[in-house]
Amino acid sequence: MYLDGLADTTDAWVGGMGDRARTLAIMQDPTSGPMAVTALVLVLLLKCAALATLLPHAPGALWLAPLLARAAVVAAFLTTPYVRAGGIGSALVAAPRAGLWLALLLAVVVCMAAGPTIAAACLGSAAVVFVLWRRACMQRLDGMTGDTCGALVELTEAALLVTLAMWPG
Repeated sequence: MYLDGLADTTDAWVGGMGDRARTLAIMQDPTSGPMAVTALVLVLLLKCAALATLLPHAPGALWLAPLLARAAVVAAFLTTPYVRAGGIGSALVAAPRAGLWLALLLAVVVCMAAGPTIAAACLGSAAVVFVLWRRACMQRLDGMTGDTCGALVELTEAALLVTLAMWPG
């Protein structure tokens, strides 16, 4: 599901050529173009390379990547307008804000179990990806969609796996 969001978002970003309506229309197309396939291959290769490097020296911290990647989506729902009425994320838009904040806080607290320095490095990496992605979504779409959230998960997870692979521990 998240890879599909990355594929759809990539096609829409390239094919939409800066036009909001066209970008949103392309995201709804069920086919994947060459740019989508290229993005998928590159992200998956990056993840595989990071995992191959990471597993021998830091397998205990591997759980940080999927945890924080999904927490980034919670942060997106807390801070970014959802542009599609009735889309896949509309249930989260209607969710009580207190519950979303609690989930985000819990994810950060659980990260600390890996150790304060590695948690800080991973939280920092996730925050950089989130801020850049949110800014791009706001500039292009005035908000987010389910597809852009899927892309956020994949890009954040890839960045976190690279961060963990570079970790000296």
